[in-house]
Amino acid sequence: MRTYKLTIAYDGTGYQGWQRQASTENTIQGILERCISEKAGYAVEVDGSGRTDGGVHARGQTASVVLRGLAEDGFFLKQVNGILPPDIRILEAALVKNGFHARKSAVGKVYEYYIDTGERPDVFTRRYCFHYPRKLDLSAMRTAAGCLIGTHEFAGYTDKKEEKSTKRTIYAIIVSGQGSRVKIRYEGTGFLYHMVRILTGTLIEAGTGERSPESAADALRTLDRRQSGFLAPAQGLFLQEVHYR
Repeated sequence: MRTYKLTIAYDGTGYQGWQRQASTENTIQGILERCISEKAGYAVEVDGSGRTDGGVHARGQTASVVLRGLAEDGFFLKQVNGILPPDIRILEAALVKNGFHARKSAVGKVYEYYIDTGERPDVFTRRYCFHYPRKLDLSAMRTAAGCLIGTHEFAGYTDKKEEKSTKRTIYAIIVSGQGSRVKIRYEGTGFLYHMVRILTGTLIEAGTGERSPESAADALRTLDRRQSGFLAPAQGLFLQEVHYR
């Protein structure tokens, strides 16, 4: 048995998220499993570092897959990529120690969220950012972001009530802008269901003056989802990279 670590990029626009589902074949995980199994000649399972929602994109999703033996040269990058849809691509494939698991072995993740504040949606980036035609106060957004750095219970920043643990550590939230384009970069140990999109909605509300920047901490103190911001749309979110020891 041989374990491989895959680095994968995908445009999530037309898919129902990462996780395989019984009700649809239109998921990233399901398509990868089908294509790798076809080329391997037997059924395989692909384990991702996490589940991205429908419409969310990835530049550096990682996954692990166990094959019965060594893969021949070009197996993933040529053979499997050759039958994958053009909006899903295996960027790298590395042989790793057996026991490696893309999700369980991960120690950190980086997400980026893109916002377009222009009057009209940009023709070329409209599928990859949230069109929000209002002026944003980036200084206020940075102040709000500062309230969220550190290790906290993020129960007020997730839409999933049955999480076993909501404690996460955010190392950095970097808000930057140029022209009508705003980027928010999140670096942390991991993120809960909808967490990055809710964090983004909260920062946007601080940026428009709908809430005070300091109120971003209210949901951390009360663990109440009603105290955090709106759920920002999926299309502006990218999983950039996953970190391992």
